[in-house]
Amino acid sequence: MTEQTPVNKTTAIAALPDAQTVTSVKHWTDDLFSFRVSRPPSLRFRSGEFVMIGLMGDPHPETGKQKPLLRAYSIASPAWDDELEFYSIKVQDGPLTSRLQHIKPGEQIILRPKPVGTLVHDALLPGKRIWFFATGTGFAPFASLLREPETYENYDEIIMTHTCRDVADLEYGRQLIENLRKDEMMLELLGQENLDKIRYYPTTTREQSPKMGRITTLLEDGTLFRDLGIDGIRPDTDRAMICGSMGLNTDLKRILEGFGLVEGANSDPQHFVVEKAFVG
Repeated sequence: MTEQTPVNKTTAIAALPDAQTVTSVKHWTDDLFSFRVSRPPSLRFRSGEFVMIGLMGDPHPETGKQKPLLRAYSIASPAWDDELEFYSIKVQDGPLTSRLQHIKPGEQIILRPKPVGTLVHDALLPGKRIWFFATGTGFAPFASLLREPETYENYDEIIMTHTCRDVADLEYGRQLIENLRKDEMMLELLGQENLDKIRYYPTTTREQSPKMGRITTLLEDGTLFRDLGIDGIRPDTDRAMICGSMGLNTDLKRILEGFGLVEGANSDPQHFVVEKAFVG
């Protein structure tokens, strides 16, 4: 289920508009997969941003014409990577993911090379500690930011929370952080002293695990702070980024505002930002 198959990119032939070639695919569970694609030479993005990707839709029954079927996907790879990585849920009756989950190395996807998004360092005021709050595949932009040197230059402490239903759903994030800490290239790029800044806090809501509960509950009842030995969240020191379901986004926004934090944007840097384009 988790085998990767590399592809020789020189054999790919562009056929779709804005086509990029799939270079590897990894299925994490029956419901989650990640894949890497070639990167357009002209594409520049900030770690944490997203792009529109997809496939061609089915031909119109009368005209036979096809239209692109596109969805917003956070780029899970950092801005310096030669390829682009994406992390996706599988929706069996979903217009796009019902087909996207079957892609194989050497095949192509559509990628609109216009990155945007709010989960970028420019949208936050300077601080000492950054909180990354994710549910499910909302981990993707943080997979990018955790491999971005600027993250470690800006903060003394990086807290990555990831909440999923089952333990297996945490595996993508767990392996990424584990590999960060032992990969020679990442150690050279980021430095051991910077990687030691990461504090990983995974929780599950359905399957039994060492830490159970929704991150919102663990925040409100103080469990999260007690577990980490942190004296709460304050606007003078703490910054946060949120990527998850609409319910999580709404609840976490309320909780952070209760701590005195103000929501920011690219045009108005503040204490926390929410990725509104992602739902899942």
